[in-house]
Amino acid sequence: MFFRMVHIEKQKSPNNIKLSTFVYRCQHENLVELLGFSNDFDQPCLVYDYMPKGSLLDRLACLDNSSPIPWETRCNIAYGTSNGISFLHENNHIHRDVKSANILLTETFVPKLSDFGLARASVRFTHTILTDRIVGTAAYMAPEALRGEITPKSDIFSFGVVLLEIITGLSPMDENRDPQLLLSIKEEIEDEEKTIEDYVDKKISNLNITSIEHMYSIASPCLHEKKNRRPDIERVKEHLKEMLIE
Repeated sequence: MFFRMVHIEKQKSPNNIKLSTFVYRCQHENLVELLGFSNDFDQPCLVYDYMPKGSLLDRLACLDNSSPIPWETRCNIAYGTSNGISFLHENNHIHRDVKSANILLTETFVPKLSDFGLARASVRFTHTILTDRIVGTAAYMAPEALRGEITPKSDIFSFGVVLLEIITGLSPMDENRDPQLLLSIKEEIEDEEKTIEDYVDKKISNLNITSIEHMYSIASPCLHEKKNRRPDIERVKEHLKEMLIE
C-alpha cells in the first residue's frame, strides 16, 4: 500500500481556502502542490504535498543540525523562487508574504512557494490597490506595503530581503544584532562602511565572492525605497538565471 506524505495547514477563515484554490487550479514546479481542502468542520484546512527539507529559513539557520546549504544550491533556490513569483505575477496574483519561511524545499532542494492566505488577485494588475488591512511580515515589507498599498513591486522588495538571507545566512530580524533589520545592511554598504563580503555566510564552503557580489547586485535594486525604481520579476529571474551558467 502506498502512503503519500502530506502537510495539513489549518485556516482561520474559509476565505483563505477560496484564495488557495488558485494554486490548486494552476500548478507550477515552484509552487507547493495543493492536494485538497476541506471546510466541512469548524476549522477549515488545506492539504499540501509534504516538503521534507522544511523551510529555507530553517535550513539557512542549520536547524536540527542540518548541513549548510552550498552556494550553488542557494543560487538554484533563488532562481526557482523567482520562477514561482513570476508565475504568480503572470497570472495577476500578488503573494504579499514572500519570505524564507514560506519557501519550502523538496528532498533535492527544489524551492516551492507556499502560504497563499494573503495572496491577492487583480484584474488591473499594473495598478496599485489600496487597502485598510495591512498584512504581511514587517521585516520583509516594502515601504508602500506598510502604507496599505498592494502592488507586485512589493513582492520584489520582499524577495530582495530573501536574497540577502541567502547571501548572509542571517535572519531578517534579530534584536540582539546590529543592525537589527537585515535590509539595513544595504545602507551600510551604500555608505561604504562595509562591503557585502563582510556579511557573507561563513558557513558556505568554496566561496565564490564574484558570484556573491553578482547576487547582491540583483538584490540591491529590488530593495529600492521607490517601487517604480525596482525591476520586475522577469528581469530579476533573467539575472538569476545568468548566475546558473557562469
